[in-house]
Amino acid sequence: MKYFRKATERGTVDLGWLKSQHSFSFGHYYDPAHMGISALRVINEDRVQPGQGFDTHGHRDMEIISYVISGALKHKDSQGNEFIVPAGEVQRMSAGSGIMHSEYNASDSEPVHFLQIWIQPKFRGITPSYEQMQVHQHGAMTPLVTPTGEPGTLSINQDARISRLQLKPGAQYKLTSAGTGYLHLVSGHAHSQELALNAGDAFATEKDETVTIYADSALEALWFELP
Repeated sequence: MKYFRKATERGTVDLGWLKSQHSFSFGHYYDPAHMGISALRVINEDRVQPGQGFDTHGHRDMEIISYVISGALKHKDSQGNEFIVPAGEVQRMSAGSGIMHSEYNASDSEPVHFLQIWIQPKFRGITPSYEQMQVHQHGAMTPLVTPTGEPGTLSINQDARISRLQLKPGAQYKLTSAGTGYLHLVSGHAHSQELALNAGDAFATEKDETVTIYADSALEALWFELP
């Protein structure tokens, strides 16, 4: 295992309407020891108050994934996409040559809790694109995002895969990646080797390393297989 970070060590932002925890350097939070893992550049755990959100702003040459944990997001962009992304659905926006977008809490009464994930692209300057999908869980590990957009998954402009791991209490699962692996615990409690894992904790593995995770409660995690 080449990297481990506790949720409590993340950078924090509190703007009142937005409470965010940054796994890697982002915005005004700078930490040269945590600049990303392989092509994974950003994981922000955001909580946005009702009716609030991010005004229209621009991105380019970045693969941006929103993983909604609870509540719903309202997305609008300069490509004409305007969608609600409820909990359980996954959104992918390829900023490519440039795109403007806004992202708001879709509710006027309930907060929205989601992960904002940025992955550096394989090819720069591509035509911007957007996908959104509900992916039902099939077994412990279910692919959500794949390089070629395998059936039932979103595509991504990178040799990377994102899968959702769900385990019942007492279950275990072996994690192996042909490249760099990265696990982000969304909810629940677990342990692996000598590590105790809680929601927001994360670790990265070496190429071809196998790590077994043991669920101490019902858990949900995102597993990244990165170049």
